[in-house]
Amino acid sequence: MTHDDLCVTRVPIFQGLTRRELVDVAALARPVAAGKGETVYAPGQPVSRLLVVHSGRLKISSLAPGGQEQILRTAAEGDVVGERTFLTGHRPDHFAVALEDSRMCVFDHDDLGGLLRDHPDIGLRMLRTLSDRLASVERLLAAVTSSDVTARVAAYLLDLPAAVRDGTPEVRLPMAKKDVAAYLGTTPESLSRSLAGLAADGAIELRGRRGVGILDVGALDRAAVSR
Repeated sequence: MTHDDLCVTRVPIFQGLTRRELVDVAALARPVAAGKGETVYAPGQPVSRLLVVHSGRLKISSLAPGGQEQILRTAAEGDVVGERTFLTGHRPDHFAVALEDSRMCVFDHDDLGGLLRDHPDIGLRMLRTLSDRLASVERLLAAVTSSDVTARVAAYLLDLPAAVRDGTPEVRLPMAKKDVAAYLGTTPESLSRSLAGLAADGAIELRGRRGVGILDVGALDRAAVSR
């Protein structure tokens, strides 16, 4: 097995482990595959697991009291899902659905004690990951409470993972625009207008259907907090 074959090498909470330790951790994982549109798990199911996304993309969502879907986030390669249920042993309260064909490594709650006993740094990194995610949610929540859709869109773009392309950071919308709009509590038309407005202001550049180049991080940050 090569180093890249171990999905745990792609996850921040496992970084810093030696090759031997990575192999030991990977031995606890079960490979799971899900086809596009397949539900990986649903609320109330008797599973307390940590999912490590090896390839593909998952949508994490819940149902509002009125039955409407609320998209919480998406998870791509290297992301982890289910930290709370994994740590507590409780059943999940949300859905995990594959947005495309996906492969995952799954750790069961029963393995948690041994994993943290042998590798205590993993627990600290898990807490940092949850803390970072909370900070991201708080920023988006502050934007969502604003009546200005552009503030929500700007905050959302700032929290997406970026890669450098043509000398500038670029993010990729992880879902169809209608799903991104639903996540931000707006309509696809308003989302498109906000993206076009940010592009006209020189903060971003629209690249294809889902690519967004970040031309001016400062301008985007001001748009997220000043409205």
